[in-house]
Amino acid sequence: MKPIFKHLLVALSLCIPLLSHAALDPALLQPLAGDDPDARVAAVARIAATGGADARQVLQALLDDALVAAPSGQVLIVRDDRAVDAATGSAAAVPDGADGIVVNNRLRGAAQAALSGLALLAPEPDTRRAAVGALRTQDADPAQAPLLRQALARETDADIRTQLAQLLARADLGSSDPVRRKAAVVALADSGDASQRPQLQALLAQNPDGTYAEPDAALRAAAGTALRAIDGRVTRNEIVGNLFYGVSLGSVLLLAALGLAITFGLMGIINMAHGELLMIGAYTTYVCQSLFRHYLPGATDWYLAAALPAAFCVAFAVGVALERSVIRWLYGRPLETLLATWGISLMLMQAVRTVFGAQNVEVANPAWMSGGVTVLGSLVLPYNRIAIIAFAAIVVAAVWLVLNRTRLGLFVRAVMQNRRMADCVGVPTGRIDMMTFGLGSGIAGLGGVALSQLGNVGPDLGQSYIVDSFMVVVLGGVGQLAGTVLGALGLGEINKFLEPLAGAVMAKILILVFIIVFIQRRPQGLFALKGRSVE
Repeated sequence: MKPIFKHLLVALSLCIPLLSHAALDPALLQPLAGDDPDARVAAVARIAATGGADARQVLQALLDDALVAAPSGQVLIVRDDRAVDAATGSAAAVPDGADGIVVNNRLRGAAQAALSGLALLAPEPDTRRAAVGALRTQDADPAQAPLLRQALARETDADIRTQLAQLLARADLGSSDPVRRKAAVVALADSGDASQRPQLQALLAQNPDGTYAEPDAALRAAAGTALRAIDGRVTRNEIVGNLFYGVSLGSVLLLAALGLAITFGLMGIINMAHGELLMIGAYTTYVCQSLFRHYLPGATDWYLAAALPAAFCVAFAVGVALERSVIRWLYGRPLETLLATWGISLMLMQAVRTVFGAQNVEVANPAWMSGGVTVLGSLVLPYNRIAIIAFAAIVVAAVWLVLNRTRLGLFVRAVMQNRRMADCVGVPTGRIDMMTFGLGSGIAGLGGVALSQLGNVGPDLGQSYIVDSFMVVVLGGVGQLAGTVLGALGLGEINKFLEPLAGAVMAKILILVFIIVFIQRRPQGLFALKGRSVE
């Protein structure tokens, strides 16, 4: 029995400090019953800094208007006609003359922030991470610094520690200790958090009499250095972000224009229904997603594996049907082709409205394409856009291989360069026309799959990209795959760098003016014109 008693004594000795710390100091609670608003807010912060369950109970009672102050200064928690001492937790009677503690908006906000801060000590990482996120959206309070230090000392997650250090620096910026304030300024400079600029600028503000709000010259110099560091990092992030989103937009334009580069560039067909082929690919993706959700709910995240070949085949079939039924009779007649394909685009849009309805449908990103990767501290690169950039590169490589390393590609290039001679040596030019138009349409279907991952899918989806697709093809050089790639990426980058300066609409106008001037100077585009129109 002696070992058992020994273990019990050790356990009790460990619990004694906890039990002694369980009760709150009544002196911490008394300012809540006073009239000084600053003292009441400070009391809330000091109560939260104890980090115990009693502190959470008192703060919640304060928010619930359940705190009562006795004439003797004792603070009670009264719920359902039962009262307990807020400091000790023991049952108590409500004395005569007790009055409820009035909670104004400022005190309520401080109590809510304090409760969020107490969640920083929770055992669950997700709870602590949510508490950090909530505190980041609130104004920094120097009274929260003790609790933040306590949470930072206990935190083991590296990401949460980084965010806690930034929150502590924000709180210490209002400290009365100049050493802590200077350390906070340095920490904020290292974080590069642009949301801290107003607090740092406040240190450099001047009073009406010409004096500075911050009398310490060394601290003002550190604040100026921190502001320059933050501005430099923000500028760098903006440049990198614009480069990435420019490549992303260029990849989208490339997928939309690649099929048009074949049908218009190689065949000379002005296909105004090209945007609707994109739409068909997007709706095929929606159908595949719906089938997976209904029949294979456990594999829903892999619906894209079926959507890619399905979209290519459906758009290919539609393109072949259009070429065989309408376009084959209009070769060499660009105006009639333009009008006919425009009418076809209207028919396709109405057919989709009839089948799927006029409202947009949602195509959700798979789980592995949701979220993003954080670089340079605060720049988030979405996974879906990274996937589209990689997908566009794969499609371009596949098209290049088809055109340059296959028998079909050889026949396509032969018909493009000299149709009569190709016909004379036995090339089935009619079948090649059909396959070429179908290939361009199938690539447009793949582009529709990519577009479905960036937003909702609707009957008018293709109308947003048809003009941009023609601009890409004309700028890059009709019939040139490399020109299409450079034209799409170039327009994407120019658009993303112009938008912050001129706005989205003016950026489009400036790009259009640029293309008009460029084509006037260089009609063949970026690369020399090759194709059937040279004949």
